[in-house]
Amino acid sequence: MAIAAVVVLSTFTANARNTQNTLPTQIQQIVANVEAGSSFQDEAEPQEELSFTQDLKRRFIEGGPGFMGIVLLCLILGLAIAIERIIYLNLATTNTKKLAQNVEDALNSGGVEAAKEVCRNTKGPVASIYYQGLDRVDEGIDAAEKAVVSYGGVQMGQLEKNVSWLSLFIALAPMLGFMGTVIGMIQAFDRIEAAGDMNPALVAGGIKVALLTTVFGLIVAIILQIFYNYIISKIDSIVNDMEDASITLMDLLVRYKR
Repeated sequence: MAIAAVVVLSTFTANARNTQNTLPTQIQQIVANVEAGSSFQDEAEPQEELSFTQDLKRRFIEGGPGFMGIVLLCLILGLAIAIERIIYLNLATTNTKKLAQNVEDALNSGGVEAAKEVCRNTKGPVASIYYQGLDRVDEGIDAAEKAVVSYGGVQMGQLEKNVSWLSLFIALAPMLGFMGTVIGMIQAFDRIEAAGDMNPALVAGGIKVALLTTVFGLIVAIILQIFYNYIISKIDSIVNDMEDASITLMDLLVRYKR
């Protein structure tokens, strides 16, 4: 029994020593695992995403100052022309029915001079056409009609002023982008030829710049195309009002001359 007790006591003492030796090792492993997990989480956390404007700015800078600067110049000039035309066309819009009624009332009450005064105090191409027709009414209805038609062509030219430049920038922006793409591809193949090896790292930058110029050229063309279509629709609306107002004026002058 004494021998068995000694053996059990020796075993218990050895296990206790092993436990004391392995416990710090296990604690160290746990701490190491926690630190590794923390570092993994830190690495796994996604980077802060850029906003749309910041990403667009970064892409624009990556595209290079050469063709991207020219494309940006097309956008600036095109927007300046578009804004100027939109302001002019909105100011040129007139309530033709109200103007025709005022001219008719002035003709019936004060004659031609009163009607011309109404036209002088009204802005827009329709009022200018009315004035020219009233100014020639003493020479006959045919002379007044010719004056209205001639001055209508002049006013139409004023409405369409600088619109051709806007269409030029719409066509020019993507063409410049495509040219930048072609030049970027040529530079990429030049790098391959100089290196003598088909290494993707050599051509990736050139191809990326080439595609960016095309993308920005198309973006500029799309923006300017939207403004161009709005301007054209506005011009068509004003021209239709001018034609309808011209017919109304001729009817008024015919009734007045009777």
